[in-house]
Amino acid sequence: MNTRVLVSGANGFVGSAVVRALVRHDYAVRGLVRASSNVSNLSGLEVEIVHGDLLDPSSLEHALTGCEGLFHVAADYRLWAPDPRVIGRTNLRGTHNILVAAQRRGVRRIVHTSSVATLGLNADATPADEETPSRLADMIGAYKRSKYLSEALVRRCAHAGQDIVIVNPAAPVGPRDAKPTPTGRTILDAARGKMPAYVDTGLCVVHVEDVAEGHVLAFERGRRGRRYVLGGDNLSLHDILATVAGLTGRRAPWLRLPHAAVLPVAYAAEAWARISGRAPLITVDGVKLSRHKMYFSSRRAASELGYHARPARAALADAIQWFRDNGYLG
Repeated sequence: MNTRVLVSGANGFVGSAVVRALVRHDYAVRGLVRASSNVSNLSGLEVEIVHGDLLDPSSLEHALTGCEGLFHVAADYRLWAPDPRVIGRTNLRGTHNILVAAQRRGVRRIVHTSSVATLGLNADATPADEETPSRLADMIGAYKRSKYLSEALVRRCAHAGQDIVIVNPAAPVGPRDAKPTPTGRTILDAARGKMPAYVDTGLCVVHVEDVAEGHVLAFERGRRGRRYVLGGDNLSLHDILATVAGLTGRRAPWLRLPHAAVLPVAYAAEAWARISGRAPLITVDGVKLSRHKMYFSSRRAASELGYHARPARAALADAIQWFRDNGYLG
């Protein structure tokens, strides 16, 4: 009998990629989604869909019944929300609830999807890794703080005996970024020709399917309580936008804006968002984060898990093609 595993947030961008990877590796997959969720990302997959909510412990216990493994991928990844406490409740309390439910149901092993957002950064912009020091005080915004605290909770549970492996994806891009994510929104805007200017920042770009394979490798080979960065190529934002321009036949951006000039625009955008109820296209936390080059090394995952990532250009090309095929560029 195939190992049965539950994937929380199974309909999401990363979650649905993890489901696909697990199906390819012959796992029996159960996907946890909210009753109101759009599950089109799971269309055609051999996956059992169950309804539940991270803030409803009884639904989590029901979903985990009979499962040997858990991939806790679900998270609120927004950089802005009308009430930032909502992000914290989902990411911290939700993680606590699902870990307790897993323990009560006798789940053998857990992979917790954290983020490189919880890691420290090197002042000289050289790639950071799992051991680069970080503090809660360094975390910018509700999302980063909640992911830092939820990962700290996971590490305490692992130290207390739960078999949990932590993965820290970088900036995943690729197919089925339906909402899209903040990184996906940047790629989409560039592909539409709506980003004539840029700020001096950088990201570690990785194909979402490589992140998903990294999850499976972590489940099969990872060490309890250990963190693994799942990244790819470290690229400046200018280089990312230039690559997107080359893939779409558009002109590469030429105007570099100082962060100090963009920050007031972000404050104004958030003020309007509170009035209009529509999420801002630029956020204060996003601008503050962009002051740092978020470069990371996946050396540990490569050496201990056998992790490998394809070039960032291929990831960007697949993302653009999916956006094109699904009407986002029209």
